Amino acid sequence: MKKKIIFIVGPTAVGKTKLSTDIANKFNGEIISCDSMQIYKGFNIGTAKITKEEMNGINHHLIDIIDGDQSFNVSEYKQLAENCIDKIYNKNSLPIFVGGTGLYVDSIFYDLKFTEAKDTSKLRQEIEKFYEDNGKEALYKWLLTLDYNLKDTIHKNNVKRVIRAIEVCISTNNRFSMQKDDYFKENNKYSPLIIGLNIDRSILYDRINKRVDIMLKEGLLDEVKYLYKLYGENSQPFTAIGYKEFVPYFKNEISIENCIENIKQNSRKYAKRQLTWFKKNKNINWIDTNTNYENLLENTCNIISNFLMEI
Repeated sequence: MKKKIIFIVGPTAVGKTKLSTDIANKFNGEIISCDSMQIYKGFNIGTAKITKEEMNGINHHLIDIIDGDQSFNVSEYKQLAENCIDKIYNKNSLPIFVGGTGLYVDSIFYDLKFTEAKDTSKLRQEIEKFYEDNGKEALYKWLLTLDYNLKDTIHKNNVKRVIRAIEVCISTNNRFSMQKDDYFKENNKYSPLIIGLNIDRSILYDRINKRVDIMLKEGLLDEVKYLYKLYGENSQPFTAIGYKEFVPYFKNEISIENCIENIKQNSRKYAKRQLTWFKKNKNINWIDTNTNYENLLENTCNIISNFLMEI
């Protein structure tokens, strides 16, 4: 029998945190984070990490699990998340995924396969060196010799994507395009319900701007200064919005005002990308959060109740 699981997804600042804990309380659930940056210890304010008070007594998984100098990928996430599902089910509780990292969601919802995780940083550096020495035309020709099927899906100007595809082809000894074959095949181990939260774009952007202001009042600058000294700009979590924008500020290349504006702008752009990603999944039940919260909670709970009663 397939295990029923719930997903609460949507862009940053749309209101996932409170709704998810209230749902977990009502349905005896435990929450599994699907946020690629909240896995890092110490990166709290800039990732809008849930606090102990906000958890409201609900068990949360895959938050604060590694240090900032460690690497992490979606393959590792999938393995850990599926282990969490089993543990939660063994306690007769309901697994509820919450977050906005689309690839993490897809790794569970779809039957995505990953090769054994391994360090390919040296290989990536060699590919990047080839690009620097030979240019994007030669780089693209190299890609097509490895996987000609990508000719219509990856443009030669998307150098970052081209490099990543070459890296995957070589490290896995398999075509990068074959990964796409796993998309749109639902994971037959689970019976999922995906609830997507959305709101008028202007309201969402205003929430994002205000959230950044609140983060600064809560001590974001001090947090980033400490983590920057501890891990440096080349650590994986310093690629995250809310952290990477401070690097040029620390180097006296931009003002603090420009730094803050960059965080807000990049956060708004990220929210747009999140929505674009999730809109591709036609299985999502979309709910507008611009309503009375009690109505929002009731509507969401009704959807979940009907889903759980299905045989």
